Amino acid sequence: MATVTFRYRSKKSIAPITVRFLHRINENNDVDITSISKYFIQKVYWTKHHKLTRPRDIDIINKQTEVRKELLKIETFVINSFVGLDTLQQEQVNKQWLVNTLHTYYNPVTPEQEEPKLPTTLIEYIEVYKASKKNEVQLSTIKKLNVIKRKLERFQQENNNKPILIKDVNLNFKIEIENYMLKQGYAPNTIAREIKYIKAFCVHARKNGLETSSQLEDIKGKPIPITSIYLTKKEIELIIDKEDLNDKLKNIRSWFLISYYTGQRISDFLRFNMEMVRFEYVEKANKEIPLLEFTQKKTGKIMTVPVNQKLLKILQENPKPVSEPKYNLYLKELCEEVGITQLVKGSKKLETKEGSGIYRKKEGIYKKCDLVSSHIGRRSFATNNYGDGTPTSSLMYITGHSTEEMFLTYIGKSNKTLAIESYNYLNNM
Repeated sequence: MATVTFRYRSKKSIAPITVRFLHRINENNDVDITSISKYFIQKVYWTKHHKLTRPRDIDIINKQTEVRKELLKIETFVINSFVGLDTLQQEQVNKQWLVNTLHTYYNPVTPEQEEPKLPTTLIEYIEVYKASKKNEVQLSTIKKLNVIKRKLERFQQENNNKPILIKDVNLNFKIEIENYMLKQGYAPNTIAREIKYIKAFCVHARKNGLETSSQLEDIKGKPIPITSIYLTKKEIELIIDKEDLNDKLKNIRSWFLISYYTGQRISDFLRFNMEMVRFEYVEKANKEIPLLEFTQKKTGKIMTVPVNQKLLKILQENPKPVSEPKYNLYLKELCEEVGITQLVKGSKKLETKEGSGIYRKKEGIYKKCDLVSSHIGRRSFATNNYGDGTPTSSLMYITGHSTEEMFLTYIGKSNKTLAIESYNYLNNM
């Protein structure tokens, strides 16, 4: 508990009162610091009259009231300033802090004069970064930033709570945080993505005038190629033609085909209905064609997607709403039911230890039906239509990818694969 007391420490007849601040951090560490106030008192009053409990002289009574009122104001200001600090800052309180606190007491800054100080620690700065991006990114991105912040907090705790300064985010730090996350069982691509975010925090801080490491530009994540799971056209036909499905799986099949025919994310396709479809007359075709109009939740892009007759029929049947977790669960059941059970290489979230409640992605060989998730329809749409005569730009428009590089990475087309495809094309000319 923090306390403030006052002393008269001068030999002069009139001198400023000394402020003493005491705080116990732990059994072996006490803070005991002093600083001079600007409140002058006569020595004779302080030594002879201040502590009198029942003075009769009205002048002494009035003086006691005046002095105690001022000292209480100083005490309250110092204590409130201390309480306003976080735990780490409280542990770093020293004489200079008390000097600065008293200076602020005598030279208060009005809200109009005060300039907000940016934090110089990485974890605190994430809040500044989030605030600057709140109107640019989706809630899912904010959640990712919060996850990274919690990981950094745990990393800091394991390093004796030593603050991670933005200026110390260098190649050494990159290695330390990578090793920590690998030890915690995180996948290399997860680590690479979060290293990229950490670098973005620091670049943002540098643009705001904060000091950063000269090695910042050299910090790069190391993503590794992953096996992209998608359903082939034959597997799609198995799903379409399967008979004797129960009502639950029939409903999931409808939602899966909606995702496959539109190439959209689960945050979008689970809300599609006929009210989003408009018909536009096309003179060349001499008929009205159906178009699905919506705004992508992740990107904020206004989309207009063509609707084929199969998709139109499904939307007209008005499939029952389903939650995202149940969609993922039932989709695995559907794929198993139709026989998509061959063993393939991929990554799957598994519990690190039985009963731990902690899950990490693990590479391995699994049944294909166990690896499907909400992205499978979108990825299958992009993969199956790529290279079949459909312009890549048209596919990119529908999926919403902003660059061809992002699109090709999404469908798992490596530089090696593209080189082989180019070779085959050139040799068939």
